[in-house]
Amino acid sequence: MKSSTLTALIERWRKGTFGEIITDWKWIFSYSRRFKGPIVAYTLLGLLSSTLGLVSSIAGKFLVDVVIGHKVDQLWLAALVMAGSALISLAISNLTGRIRQKLDVDMTNAIRSDVFDSVMDAGWQSLNQFSNGDMLNRFHGDIGTVAGNAISWLPSVIISVYSFVTTFIVIWHYSPVMSLIALSSAPVILLMSRYLVTKQKAHRQEMMETTSKMYSFETEALYNLDTVKSFGIMDSFSMQLKELQMQYRRITLAWNMFQIRTNVFMAILSLLVEYVAYGYALFLLWGGHITYGTMTLFLQQRGALSGAFQSLVGIVPGFISSSVSAHRIQELMNLPREKHDENEIPPEYFKGGLTLKLDQVDFAYEDGEMVVESSDFEAFPGQITALVGPSGEGKTTVLRLLLGMVEPKDGSCAFIPEVGTPLAVTAESRALISYVPQGNTLLSGTIAENMRLAKENATDEEIIAALKLACAWEFVENLPEGINNNIYERGKGLSEGQAQRISIARALLRDAPVLLMDEATSALDVETERNVLRNILQKSPGRTFIITTHRPTVLSMCDRVYRVVDRRITRLDQQEIDSIVRNF
Repeated sequence: MKSSTLTALIERWRKGTFGEIITDWKWIFSYSRRFKGPIVAYTLLGLLSSTLGLVSSIAGKFLVDVVIGHKVDQLWLAALVMAGSALISLAISNLTGRIRQKLDVDMTNAIRSDVFDSVMDAGWQSLNQFSNGDMLNRFHGDIGTVAGNAISWLPSVIISVYSFVTTFIVIWHYSPVMSLIALSSAPVILLMSRYLVTKQKAHRQEMMETTSKMYSFETEALYNLDTVKSFGIMDSFSMQLKELQMQYRRITLAWNMFQIRTNVFMAILSLLVEYVAYGYALFLLWGGHITYGTMTLFLQQRGALSGAFQSLVGIVPGFISSSVSAHRIQELMNLPREKHDENEIPPEYFKGGLTLKLDQVDFAYEDGEMVVESSDFEAFPGQITALVGPSGEGKTTVLRLLLGMVEPKDGSCAFIPEVGTPLAVTAESRALISYVPQGNTLLSGTIAENMRLAKENATDEEIIAALKLACAWEFVENLPEGINNNIYERGKGLSEGQAQRISIARALLRDAPVLLMDEATSALDVETERNVLRNILQKSPGRTFIITTHRPTVLSMCDRVYRVVDRRITRLDQQEIDSIVRNF
């Protein structure tokens, strides 16, 4: 007779996926090994606790027999053993709980830290296949499942087997028939487990999908709260959330009802076995084959044996469930990494400025058509190079290529120094770039803390100087606490133009030889925009400056202008630039 868990393993073996479970658990155990000392201690304490529980039960048997037999001289010994076992068990229970809590925190932190580092180093395109909600669900739900089982699964196997075997031996010692009666519910439990695991698997999958949807919806709604409010669709979003909550409620309550029915069935089964065991114990007691103490021991240990068996049966579903979560986590950890160059870039490399060059570049996103095709692009130090073109034609893509976030399908993308060999664009070459992306990228904290993201050890004077260059000091100095004034996530409390100027100042504080600005002045008026650009050129004459813009008013300040349209990057001549400015 096969249990559902055994059947599941056999099916995976036949499908060739059993090896994946083993691989997943090897990965889980790689974390267990980091904490093998505490886990061994946790296991030994569990075995000791189980042993003391058994000793206490046996001592209780003798105590009952001593009291009934009026053997006063032995009373104190039995009572002492029981009391001592209880006190030691209490101490062990608290110590085990403490060890488990520390292990749980440390294991969760270790896995989450590694996953976070992997995600931070993952390729830009590979990350796009995951929604924010799904990512958060893996970070919290799956990591929690894996961390818990990395700590407890193997100790649980050892402790449950030990408890089952020792309890069975003790009952068998006094009555083989009673041990078989105590185990009589095992076939039913095995038969039930197939149905239970199937339902549990379906429920877990549905719960994870629903939770991911809720995470994604809540994240997007909060991130775009201004948009939601501006369109007056708060009620619509509230209804959508309520629908997701109702779906979550339906799934949760359906599973709860299933558990209630299952628990009632198992409770009735347990009562039937208990009554049979109780009747048989009375029969033995009536015939003088056992003492009252032995009867007490039988009834007590019957429940312990049934519990130990159920724990053993429940271990394999946990084994499979954990492998599913481990696989989901490894999908994040095994994402393709960014292109790296281990060679350190010497400071003198960019002395004299850097030229950025794309040479016959082809690029397409993994799930789309060609975005850039057979295109060239050059930006020189001491000049402003502009990228113009309709929205969605690839201007931001060009910047991603320069940042090394995506790689060309063909052609090359490189930094060319005044003296020395060209440097291919990699993750490390971002050290040469200050980047101001589209949108509001300020974080919660003070203005100074936001600025120091670009330069950790920047002085207040350096921060103020950068703010002045970006024309931001004029409003920052009037804030109640100046650069130490708190701002909210995404710069809430500041105007869009103010947030943009602080973002530009942050990039300038980095003082890299290349500055990329992606529609970074879109919220500024024309005069402020021109002042910012003039300041940058005057204070950093050797910097390579690349800007994407929809506003042709700034083109008169640019040395080179490229247009991105129909998958091609083409350089505009002065006549074409003048035409764009006139027609604006």
